[in-house]
Amino acid sequence: MFNKMNKTSMLTVSTILALTLSACSSGGGNTTNSPKGTNETSPQSTNAAVNEGTSDAPKVKLNYWTEDRHDLAYIQEVVQRFNETNKNNIEVEVKGLSENYNQSVDIAFSSKQAPDIIRTTPSNFIPFVKKGYLEPLNGYMNAEMDAKFGGALIDKSNMMDGQIYSLPNYGYSSRLIYNVDLFEKAGIAAPPQTLDEMIETAKKLTEAGKDTGAYGFAINFKGADNSFEKAPRSIAELSGIGGYGYDFKTGKYDFSGFADIMTAFKQMKDDGSMLPGVEAMDIDPLRAQFAEGKIGMYLSISAETNVYLEQFPAKINWAAALPPTIDGEIKGVAGYWKTGPWLSISSQTKHKEEAWQFLDYMYSDEVLQKYYEGGYGLSLLPDIIAKSKTPEVPGIEGFLPTENDGIWPISPKVTVDGTDFSNLFIKYTISGGDLDKMIEDVNARYNVALDKARASGDVTTEAMPDFDAKSMQGMLTK
Repeated sequence: MFNKMNKTSMLTVSTILALTLSACSSGGGNTTNSPKGTNETSPQSTNAAVNEGTSDAPKVKLNYWTEDRHDLAYIQEVVQRFNETNKNNIEVEVKGLSENYNQSVDIAFSSKQAPDIIRTTPSNFIPFVKKGYLEPLNGYMNAEMDAKFGGALIDKSNMMDGQIYSLPNYGYSSRLIYNVDLFEKAGIAAPPQTLDEMIETAKKLTEAGKDTGAYGFAINFKGADNSFEKAPRSIAELSGIGGYGYDFKTGKYDFSGFADIMTAFKQMKDDGSMLPGVEAMDIDPLRAQFAEGKIGMYLSISAETNVYLEQFPAKINWAAALPPTIDGEIKGVAGYWKTGPWLSISSQTKHKEEAWQFLDYMYSDEVLQKYYEGGYGLSLLPDIIAKSKTPEVPGIEGFLPTENDGIWPISPKVTVDGTDFSNLFIKYTISGGDLDKMIEDVNARYNVALDKARASGDVTTEAMPDFDAKSMQGMLTK
C-alpha cells in the first residue's frame, strides 16, 4: 500500500504527522483502555488532577482529523466552543486533510501517531475496522444514546459484528435537478415520473432550447462511478432495485433490473437529447453548463445547493424533485449518498474517555441541529429534523427528506475481473451493443467474485429472503 504513494504524498503525510506530533504532547496521565470489542463500563478519566479539583493540571490534547472541507468552518467553530466550555481541561485540535486522507491515517497508525478522533466515511469504514483502527463505542453509550441513534445504525456502515464504531450524522439525498425556466418554455408542467416521461421530456426541452443551445439532459460520464451512483442508481433504488446490482433477497448479483434504465439513457443519447460531449464530461463542467441554462435536467445529490450558491451561481430558476422510477411505481426508497459513519475514536489513543466526552458533545442535539440548519448535510435522525428549522439554503426545499427517501443496506464490495458494471453500462449508452449479453456477462463475473470473497471471509453478507425495499419508506421522517 505504501509503495504506491508518490514522493510528494509521502512528504505531505510526513509533514502532517510531524506537525501533529508537535501539537499532541498530551499532558494527561496514563489511561486504562477499555478492551476492544467488549461492552465494559467506560474507563474513568485519567486527567486525575482535574478530577481532584486542582487548577494546574496539564491539558489533555486530542487530535481530530477529517477529510471534509465543506463543513470545516462550522466544525472549527464548535470545536473552539468545546475547548472554551468543557470542564475537564480537554483541548481538541481539528485538522482538515483534503488529499491522501486514508493513506495519512494508515501511516499515522503504523507509526503510532494516530489521531485521537477520526472522521470515518462509507469508503474507509470497513477497512479501518478490519485494520483495528477504531474503538468500539458500545461500552460508552447510555440508554438515551441507544434510543437516539439505534434506529439509524446500519450494519457495515456504523457497526460490524455487533460492535458500534461510529454514529451517524448526515447524508445527501438523491434527486432529479431541473431547469424551471426551460420547462416553462417547453410547456412542461412537472418533472418526469417514469423513464418514458424522462425520454419525452428530454426531447421537448431540447426542441425548446434550440435557440439558446440548451439540451434536455446531461450526465457526467467521465467519472464512471460518480455518474452511475448519482443517476442510474437513484432510479433503480427508488424502483426497488439494489443500486449496485446486488439482490439482497437472493444474496447474488443481478444487473437485469438496469436493462430498462440503461435503454432509456441510450435512447436520450440517440435522440440527440443529451448535451454534446457528455462522454468526457466531469461533474463541475456539467454544473457550470447547468448554471448557464444549457441543460434541462440531470441527476445528482443535495450538495448541489451550495454549488449553485457559491461555486457556480445559477443564472436560471431551478428546482429538485424525486428521481423518476422505471414505470412510475415507487417500490423502494431514493437512497441517500455518503451516509453512515461520521466520527470515531482511535483504538490507539491514550485518552479514550476524554475522546468520548468530545464525541458526546459533537453528537449532542445542539451541534447536530445547527449542522442540519446550516445546510452542511441532511440529518439521518428524524428527531433532529423534527426539532430543527428548515435549512436556510436556496433550493434546499426539493432535497429535504421525504417518506420515499432512505438508507439502503450496504452492498458487498468485490474485486471483479474485467470491466466493472458502471463502465460497461456507460459504454453501452455511448456506443451500443447487445445489452442482454452484457448483463449476462457482468452477472457471471460479479457472482464469481462474490463467491471468492465469501470463501475467503472478505464478504460475510448473506441472502435476506424477507428483504422488502418498500419497508424502508418513512425511515428518515416522523
